[in-house]
Amino acid sequence: MSKKTVFLDAPNVGNLEKRYLAMAVDSGFVSTFGPFVQKFEETFARYIGVTKAVSTQSGTEALHVALHELGIGEGDEVIVPALTFVATANPIVYVKAAPVFVDVDKDSWNIDPREIERHITRRTKAVVPVHFYGNPCDMDRIMGIARKHGLAVIEDATESLGAFYNKKHTGTIGDLGCFSFNGNKVITTGGGGMVVGTDPKRLEHIKFLVNQGRDETRGYYHPEIGFNYRMTNLEAALGLAQLKRLNEFLNKKQVFNALYREELSGVRDIRFQKEYRGARGSWWFTCVVFERPVDLPTLQKVLLGKGVPTRRVFTPITEFPPYKKFKKSDLAHSYDLYERGLCLPSSTLNSEQDVRTTAREIKRFLKRGL
Repeated sequence: MSKKTVFLDAPNVGNLEKRYLAMAVDSGFVSTFGPFVQKFEETFARYIGVTKAVSTQSGTEALHVALHELGIGEGDEVIVPALTFVATANPIVYVKAAPVFVDVDKDSWNIDPREIERHITRRTKAVVPVHFYGNPCDMDRIMGIARKHGLAVIEDATESLGAFYNKKHTGTIGDLGCFSFNGNKVITTGGGGMVVGTDPKRLEHIKFLVNQGRDETRGYYHPEIGFNYRMTNLEAALGLAQLKRLNEFLNKKQVFNALYREELSGVRDIRFQKEYRGARGSWWFTCVVFERPVDLPTLQKVLLGKGVPTRRVFTPITEFPPYKKFKKSDLAHSYDLYERGLCLPSSTLNSEQDVRTTAREIKRFLKRGL
């Protein structure tokens, strides 16, 4: 008998999504023009409580156009956490600015506000906090530092759709917020991303930029250099259907996170991400850190042999050749979390039993290793 499949981060796509995609195909609007794009943007903006949202082809593009819109460019420095996916840093280089890598807090795994303030220079123009794995950053402290030093804040909320900080959605607290709808995110459009904010003029200009900087009132006239970053009607149709199921997905993520904590609560060598006061994570991924030495590659191999896939916590960006030349602080926590952290199956395709089985297999492995 074959093993039951447990999913790491696979998307949850069903009949509703098929129906919406069929509607988009039947309409004839399958490219970057069509009614689903506007509807998706409006519905998304209403859900997170902002005046306007602009869709893009990816979360990376959302970050890129946000930096561009805020005038970040050559000679500027942007402070980012070292422990994040490389897509947080790449757009900073696209605009010819320099990322400055700082350490994360050992408990929340998010960018440490003390490290932000410690690395501000006369060239610092922005901070990009990342709500790591769906756990909100300490935005009160970050915004206080930004206001004190006149810095822009672009929230990398690509992993945190549905998370809150002091009753505000992540992505809505800084100057601009960016989301991703890649296939493994909380909801998916296949690829795709979104930029949000509270300044409608700024968002209107971003909408103009992602459409090749085209002034549609004058036909094919382009007064600025723009980007071909538009979401397609097909992608937006998928996204709109996924939005209708978002609460279902978020509820499952919360339940899975609670179950992992319950099942592994008696293991003193395991700890989870901690939330700040006033924060409520969306738990895109539930991850653990092992407090004593554990052979993670062997653990992963054993779990995979039982049909349970896992993945390591992101490698600090400073390990990658293109980024070794940029400024960085002492990154002890970032490297420690990478060396000892493991991401557990978190797809909403899984059942509660899949989560309990995963946790029990981890405990069995640790017990054998004693």
